[in-house]
Amino acid sequence: MKVGICGIGFMGMIHYLAYQQVEGVQVKAICEKIPERLQGDWRKIKGNFGPEGKIMDLTGIATYDSLEKMLENPELDVIDICLPPSQHADAVVAVFESGKHCFCEKPISLISADAERMVAASKKAGKMLCIGHVLPFFGEYNFARTVALSGKYGKLLGGHFNRVISDPVWLTNFYSMETAGGPMLDLHIHDAHFIRLMFGMPKMVQCTGRLRGDIPEYFNTQFLFDDPALVVTATSGTIQQQGRPFTHGYEIHFEKATILFDSFMGKPVTILTEDGKIEEARIDGLGDIGAFVQEVKEMAKAMQSETPSLLLDGQLARDALLICSKETESLRLRAPVQVS
Repeated sequence: MKVGICGIGFMGMIHYLAYQQVEGVQVKAICEKIPERLQGDWRKIKGNFGPEGKIMDLTGIATYDSLEKMLENPELDVIDICLPPSQHADAVVAVFESGKHCFCEKPISLISADAERMVAASKKAGKMLCIGHVLPFFGEYNFARTVALSGKYGKLLGGHFNRVISDPVWLTNFYSMETAGGPMLDLHIHDAHFIRLMFGMPKMVQCTGRLRGDIPEYFNTQFLFDDPALVVTATSGTIQQQGRPFTHGYEIHFEKATILFDSFMGKPVTILTEDGKIEEARIDGLGDIGAFVQEVKEMAKAMQSETPSLLLDGQLARDALLICSKETESLRLRAPVQVS
């Protein structure tokens, strides 16, 4: 399977590195507007995890300064969109109109209407749309999902999810619905996606918290489902104390056990069983980009079999965006909001 990557920023670089570890997949083209990156000088690329950019050997990789030019390459099977979220919809639709499959970074878009347009374009073209929600591929979250599917500890009763960072002052236009979408769509949407995956679609959300202008800054949400026994909440956003590193975690409740994980406290996945035991789960370390390698493998499997991925499906990503948009509406109105 031959891939073209559009957008060589931090996530474009991470995807490129992940492809190097996946058998049967080759990056054959890149598209980028910064000339030095087309020449392989990625030293200015930096992120908040993983490796820093370096000089890359792009021998055998076609380079383009526009997506339109890259889409004319008949060799490519899949286009990987790593552009800013505000540019996702138009780029993805163009990919489908060219007759290629599309893998797009999260969030699917910044507004639900664009997400609907992307999903519709995929169906019309008969091509696969995968959205790069990587959280289910991290060991701690993959473990929780695997336990839930196994039924080992009985029925899911709910849980609390946490995702907080210090204010990312190094990012321009972070608190803008025209660019990044702020903490709701850059940060919390990971948990919204995982909650949708684990518990189904909520029927209502109630969100309280602080706004920066009209953008959610720090907030708590309660998710209400048709099953009244499900109690699901989440906390997310940014705080002003710059000593706070990126933090995520969860407490997931089953009939016969509770599973705990907290990255800030350095606490591994811990299982509290109904007989009073406390056990540490065995989670395989994946390294800096291991979760992205697993994500790319899942994407490749879906594309090659032309079977929607349960984890990366575009409609699932569309649902996560809808949940977040309803949370934002609830926070602004200071009232519960129906989701569907």
